[in-house]
Amino acid sequence: MKSSRQDVEAPADRREAAVCAIVLVGFMGAGKTSVGRELGRRLGWPFVDLDDRVEAREKQTIAEIFGSSGEAEFRRAEHDALEELLKEVEGGPRVIAVGGGAFAQAENTSLLDATMAATVFLDASVDELWKRCGDDPTERPLRRDEQIFRQLYESRRPLYLRAQVHVDTAGKEVSHIAQEIATSLGLKQRSAGEET
Repeated sequence: MKSSRQDVEAPADRREAAVCAIVLVGFMGAGKTSVGRELGRRLGWPFVDLDDRVEAREKQTIAEIFGSSGEAEFRRAEHDALEELLKEVEGGPRVIAVGGGAFAQAENTSLLDATMAATVFLDASVDELWKRCGDDPTERPLRRDEQIFRQLYESRRPLYLRAQVHVDTAGKEVSHIAQEIATSLGLKQRSAGEET
């Protein structure tokens, strides 16, 4: 799939400025957590999954928050957790994976725009994402009906395409995707034997 931006290229001003965080965005099943962990390891940066942060703050799973309080309450908790995380980057850079709907919320993109966070869209076809989610034991409240899943993907994809970097993940290993991201942002990667 093609984007309006050149694949795996960050704008020159983003490459030249110090990146304080890399925020991985994309639909459920895109590989944000797996790629985020590998990218954090390569860069020597802490990795944080926003969904994990929400669950820790709320003392409930995402599915429980959706079930007991609804999506609006989950989005509020997600925004608060993202705001907290972005304040932490002042203490050092982070790799952050955000849930599939986080980047589709205007208040979250405003927060990201106000920082020097580089946003990276991990893309794949809707068929591939549906399959990946089916193979994953994680409970996903918005993956119960394939038609709704596809409609949600189609409505969110144009928003994901606003990210500064676009990486097509189809047929690529996690390590290769992480390397592409680091290279596109001009970030130094640790060698295999280097201490973390």
